Amino acid sequence: MEPLIRVEDIHKVYNPGENEVRALDGVTLEIQRGEFVAIVGHSGSGKSTLMNMLGCLDTPTSGHYYLDGRDVSRLSDNQLSEIRNKKIGFIFQGFNLIANLDAVGNVELPLIYRGIGRQKRHRIAVQALNKVGLGRRMKHRPNELSGGQQQRVAVARAIAAQPPIILADEPTGNLDSHSTVEIMDILKGLHKNGRTVIVITHDDDIARQAGRVIRIMDGRIESDSSLSEE
Repeated sequence: MEPLIRVEDIHKVYNPGENEVRALDGVTLEIQRGEFVAIVGHSGSGKSTLMNMLGCLDTPTSGHYYLDGRDVSRLSDNQLSEIRNKKIGFIFQGFNLIANLDAVGNVELPLIYRGIGRQKRHRIAVQALNKVGLGRRMKHRPNELSGGQQQRVAVARAIAAQPPIILADEPTGNLDSHSTVEIMDILKGLHKNGRTVIVITHDDDIARQAGRVIRIMDGRIESDSSLSEE
């Protein structure tokens, strides 16, 4: 079966020439549908650059990235935006919520870009917030929610359109231990329901909760192992 994600010899070079930085230096990997993968590395390892590639937020200097069988390495910004909108749900460390919108408004926002009508997107947003346990906080704005609740709104926003891939960048980085457990439980539940979940983290405790751990250092994959191999 064709892997959902296939990366072939990807390089990403910033400032080509004398002061160039090789953020990614020949990365090759495959991720199958339904996997729960943690990509682990310290600051400057290349993990954030790799996340940007996998999320179609950036394109490689060289190499190829096949998403669902399609080479997306050289697509235009508009084409990449369309793919992100349909295939990837993003969860960020900083929540990235709109301050003047309530929870349901924040979850509805990406559905507007998908051309979904007002009543339908409201219904979808309400369902997503219920799934993350925020049914009673729908009318609260971000400043009226705790950090853990804000991240659950962000998760609801990511899953509302039911994208096949959930890409979480340090999703527990700004959370206390209780909220961290809640968010990881939600991600595990999404995985059990068939989503492909990719978590970018520097935290080994978070990584160990995934089914597969890819470690990256100096822009290269240092190790790639499943829990059953460890």
